[in-house]
Amino acid sequence: MADEGGIAPVSQAPPSATDHEYSSHEQQQVPHFHNPNSRKSTWTKSLADVNVTGTQTPMSGFHRHSRFEPAAIDSYFVGPRDLDKHSKLPYFMRIHGSVTPRMILPLTFIAIWSTLITCLSKFVYELSVSSILLTVLGFVVGLALSFRSSSAYERYSDGRKSWATLSVQSRNLARYIWVHVSERPECAKEDLLSKITAINLILAFAVSLKHKLRFEPYAHYPDITALIGHLDTFAKSAHKEEHLIVKKKTPWKVVGEYLGLSMANSNPRKEIKRADRPLGNLPLEILTYLSCYVEEVTVNKSLASPVVQGQILTCLAALTDTASSAERVLTTPLPIGYNILISQIVLLYIYLLPFQLYSSLKWITIPGTIAAAYIILGLAAIGNELENPFGNDVNDLPLDHYCEELGSELDTLMAVPAPSFRRVVEGRDGGGENKVFWPLSESGFGEWKGRSEGDIRSALRSKVLVSRLAAGMGTLESREGKGSGGSTVTVEA
Repeated sequence: MADEGGIAPVSQAPPSATDHEYSSHEQQQVPHFHNPNSRKSTWTKSLADVNVTGTQTPMSGFHRHSRFEPAAIDSYFVGPRDLDKHSKLPYFMRIHGSVTPRMILPLTFIAIWSTLITCLSKFVYELSVSSILLTVLGFVVGLALSFRSSSAYERYSDGRKSWATLSVQSRNLARYIWVHVSERPECAKEDLLSKITAINLILAFAVSLKHKLRFEPYAHYPDITALIGHLDTFAKSAHKEEHLIVKKKTPWKVVGEYLGLSMANSNPRKEIKRADRPLGNLPLEILTYLSCYVEEVTVNKSLASPVVQGQILTCLAALTDTASSAERVLTTPLPIGYNILISQIVLLYIYLLPFQLYSSLKWITIPGTIAAAYIILGLAAIGNELENPFGNDVNDLPLDHYCEELGSELDTLMAVPAPSFRRVVEGRDGGGENKVFWPLSESGFGEWKGRSEGDIRSALRSKVLVSRLAAGMGTLESREGKGSGGSTVTVEA
């Protein structure tokens, strides 16, 4: 029996390198350590449940894919929406994701202004003007808002395309490493752990790029610190304990952010400007480590195929290009002159509305102006929010969800060893028979293996003919069914 704090005997020895090569989902045996006080990982596994405990296991602390959970009200008004949640409310009744909260203050001022102009026109002196100005300015405002919205959505779309490219290249790179980098018999464990580390760095690249696009330059964030804690990076060297302190927002600042006041918004580049040490470029540094891994496996012959090596280097180059594309979207906003002019045109149009509406609407001028202002300011607010698709607004891209999804896919890839395709063909891994000529034949690989090559090629030709015949029978059956008043005619081949 093990001493207290030691490791209890293992119920089953871990698989050897040879067993590792051919094991499958059902066949893998996981060692089970019984001592709950052990500093090693304690694993129990069934087909539906895996529990991991131990004081040094990642799951006993902060999960690598999780992030800070804000307060309930913050999670409703701040942060990209959760794609896994579903709302049954129609769109016109939803508040989550709406720009209505940040329009409360502007609409209040507009309501006061339209009320003032209406009262002056009613009781003092009529201030109405010709509505021809409404038509002329309306065309200009519509043109400006159309340009603003289209340019903002184009940036949003470009940001999503960049992240989709990142996901594709990350999956390809992880698959190349997991399948095509072999594990040398004399260094099987070291090679396996190196492959896992390299694939973890792929996830670290995505997470670090997310933080970089949000102007979070350090490496102490919960979803990345465990992935790159062993790396020598500028971001980790520049980190100080004071960066862990989250300053509490004043009530004025919280309310101002909810209402969309620009004066209440902090400078997103504040942490970068306050850094007193070089911050480096963390995504680029991670790609450098991945390139070093490719160099190492090429030298030690773990990666024997020059073609695969070229594909891996192409993926790394594509990841660099993707990071640059995302940075281009972030750092190339609509020119400030356009933003200023569009904002001025919109406000001028709205504040001139009461003068043009009073002669026709009288007291209805007040709600009419508010309704028009809601439409116009809403379109402008959406454009401002979509201009930076990588931020923490509700309508921004859910980068946290994308990173969690990528991490889950990489974990799934590494859950089982790279399969031997010979065993796949023979149906030895999946637990079922390989029906190579289905639906032509229900016979499996074993039976067809006993036949001649001529029979196999004849079956391939027959499969094409039977498919065409089945399609023709289906068309005939449909026509016969319609011609017989809806009755079904079954034609057997």
